[in-house]
Amino acid sequence: MKLLQQTFYNLKRQPVIAGVTIIGTALSIFLIMVVVMLHQVRVLPFSPESNRDRMQHYHYISFGNTNWGDPLENNSNGPMSYKVVRELFYQLEEPEVVTAYLCQPVVKSVCLPKQKPFSADVREVDDAYFKVFDLDFVSGSPYTKADFDAGLPKAVIDENVATRLYGTTDAVGKEFLLNGASYKVTGVVKPVSTIATNAYSHIWMNTTSNCNYDNNWSTLGGWYSVTILAKDNSKESMDAVHSEVERRVTEYNKQIGVEGWQIVNRNRPYTQEKDVAGGSANIEPDEKAARKSRWIIFGILLIVPAINLSSMTHSRLRRRVSEIAVRRAFGQTKVSTVISVINENLIITLIAGVLGLVLSVVMAYFFGNMLFSQGYNFSLSQPETDMSMLMSWSTFGWALLFCFVLNILSSGIPAIQASRQPLVDSLRGGGNNH
Repeated sequence: MKLLQQTFYNLKRQPVIAGVTIIGTALSIFLIMVVVMLHQVRVLPFSPESNRDRMQHYHYISFGNTNWGDPLENNSNGPMSYKVVRELFYQLEEPEVVTAYLCQPVVKSVCLPKQKPFSADVREVDDAYFKVFDLDFVSGSPYTKADFDAGLPKAVIDENVATRLYGTTDAVGKEFLLNGASYKVTGVVKPVSTIATNAYSHIWMNTTSNCNYDNNWSTLGGWYSVTILAKDNSKESMDAVHSEVERRVTEYNKQIGVEGWQIVNRNRPYTQEKDVAGGSANIEPDEKAARKSRWIIFGILLIVPAINLSSMTHSRLRRRVSEIAVRRAFGQTKVSTVISVINENLIITLIAGVLGLVLSVVMAYFFGNMLFSQGYNFSLSQPETDMSMLMSWSTFGWALLFCFVLNILSSGIPAIQASRQPLVDSLRGGGNNH
């Protein structure tokens, strides 16, 4: 409490320097936390992708044919055919569940008979999809495996679609037209943000209700992606899934090799973090390089303001030379002097850090459509965020860590210099000024 009172007293004595220091620190933390949030919303679990920590994705398949030359050099890359999904992924035994779904939602016409149609994003999914992605059902439930196997025209819709169609979210059991075909609603869910790239859509329709789902542009290439949910997020469980997929790919390559085909696995499937680090289907993501790039950015955002704040701290301490000298004259050691200056500066940094964190959350919340826009995404909805996506214990932890590091960088050297000031010169009020 005494340290807090002393800190606020010193801030009042030098309001301009104190204000610039707090604002500068806040802006630094703000920029760092925006970078952290941009990464975290793509990696950390949040509903309806609450199981990200045990997901492994096989979004794209790479394959070649001996007629094209060496498959390792000449290959095609993109979503996979449903034939591959059935023969390769639905047969896996290690995972808890495997789901296959349309790699990107497509825009379709939605309406009731004799009503004006409107456009909505529609994703074809299997029944297991709702076990992997925890969509928040407000009424009804997903369609069943029996529905999937029978190819019944059933769908799950979000609240916005339900309201536009029926004027209410009470839509379970009702029918609507999807590109002219009649579908029955089995459940209504809360809207999903486009930030949840694998769970996002307005309507989730039964894949097998589309008679064209098995018509693909190639034997191996098609329109579908796969997400595999391990039994838990332990390394053993995740490695077991990965090893089984690699083993199955090797076995499957022997089957299709008779016709000259070969899957180039590129070390798939990828964890959530590795998957978002990738930019192209034909290149394996470099997870370590992505982490290194983030740390370089963090370092720049810390060191540059730390240099400026160090000057501010040094300026504040020069005005308090006599005060520090009196403390030392009454027995305060050099180590105690350094610690007291660092602790005092830490309080200032934490105040600024909280301000910077609040600014970053406000920025992300109100300008999320600008910050979290995604390339190669043609969805009808703009990115939306809520506090469950933006705030987590790890976010607070990062903010505190950066505040602490910034504090050490900006106050450590000035504090050491202040402690080494000749006591006689300090008492005279001179020091470096004489």
